[in-house]
Amino acid sequence: MMKTSYLDLSLEEIHNLLKTKKIKVKDLLDECFERIEETKDLNAYITLYKENAYKKAEELDSKEVNDNLLFGIPIAIKDNILTKNVLTTAASHILDNFYPQFDAHVVDLIKEKDMVIIGKTNMDEFAMGSTNETSYYGKVINPYDKTRVPGGSSGGSAVAVASKTAIFALGSDTGGSVRQPASFCNIVGLKPTYGRVSRFGLIAFSSSLDQIGPMSRNVYENAILLNAIVKKDERDLTHHEKEEDFTSLIGKDIKDLKVAIPNYYISDKVSENIRNRFKEIVSLLEKKNVKVDYVDIDHLKEAITLYKIIGMGEASSNLARFDGIRYGLTIEGNYSSEEYVKKVRSLGFGEEVKKRIMIGCHILSGENAKKYYHKALVLRNEMTTSFKDIFKKYDLIISPMTSSSAYNFDDKNNHDFDDILSIPVNMAGLPAISIPISKENLPYGMQIIGDSFSESKIYQLAYAVEKMIGEENV
Repeated sequence: MMKTSYLDLSLEEIHNLLKTKKIKVKDLLDECFERIEETKDLNAYITLYKENAYKKAEELDSKEVNDNLLFGIPIAIKDNILTKNVLTTAASHILDNFYPQFDAHVVDLIKEKDMVIIGKTNMDEFAMGSTNETSYYGKVINPYDKTRVPGGSSGGSAVAVASKTAIFALGSDTGGSVRQPASFCNIVGLKPTYGRVSRFGLIAFSSSLDQIGPMSRNVYENAILLNAIVKKDERDLTHHEKEEDFTSLIGKDIKDLKVAIPNYYISDKVSENIRNRFKEIVSLLEKKNVKVDYVDIDHLKEAITLYKIIGMGEASSNLARFDGIRYGLTIEGNYSSEEYVKKVRSLGFGEEVKKRIMIGCHILSGENAKKYYHKALVLRNEMTTSFKDIFKKYDLIISPMTSSSAYNFDDKNNHDFDDILSIPVNMAGLPAISIPISKENLPYGMQIIGDSFSESKIYQLAYAVEKMIGEENV
């Protein structure tokens, strides 16, 4: 049987083949699952949705294809996003028998678009980690170098797209968990404005930071998926009703855009090769008459401290619901209710999650809530104001996405600066994208940050950079 490569085609090319009935949705799925089998050593998936996917394909193949570009397109879903009657574990032992009774809002929307879910992707347990090593189901492997991490916590989603087993994936970003693995795996990942995408059906880590985001092969396709998942949801009280066409500025001239670069983000803590490549991109932008200035933003150095206080405090509250009684891990034995919950949590949670819960409980206990959490919220507001002041003068902020390319699994070095590059965006509730810029064998990305609800402008610049890089390689 001749091997096909439909998944390597552009979204428009695949759509035209489906519309003219030259291929079927089933053909795409055949290719997906064949590739998943070939790359199973990457451990990108926890659960495959094979039987249901083929049922959906049979239904779609009997229909006429309209102008919906997402019709029949395979997508992978991070395993902390609820899928009705499909195992959803958040990569934790405590949820290894959890079959949700409803879909997350984003899953409802992608089903409305006739996309086909092929599986649930591996991740750091409860999204706590940046290497994908804390998963109960084993670490995910970087397809560019199998000795290296894929990034986290959305590592499985990033690898699913990078290994071409899915055209799209959904991830979640609490402190860089979409953007950092996108950078390490040479794909495009967007963290939308806080409230842009409904969090209904996302297993919560830190409710004031979490945001679901699209992961894709290129900028245009990322915007297409974002278009599909922003529809209003009354069940999420933080969700804003702001729908628009995120492709509207793609391809528009970028001349006269004003771009700021934080001085702190291009310090020598970023590896020399990434700094040099970033400067090359800046030169290309300046040749396109983009105005570029270097600026200072307050409190960037405090990002990790803020994240630990706010993130772990909120995590300890959110994870209190996992007790093995309402749902989750079941154990045999004659225990009192208190002993039972203690046993379930001891067996069910991994070491990283336990550590964060204990720190979070300490942060929120008694006077500590005022001493740490409330003070962190004040500082967070000051950081947000500092970003907003920059956006009074500039359209966008750019920086390296990570301080290095993907590191080895046994790397004991401190990579805190990667968190400083990513976390402030979550603290300020801003949208940001990671796009590939590496010319080397190991990928790394560039970050573009916008003001709240300025995703279209981010896509405008991201697409222009992507095009310039493409022209370099001609």
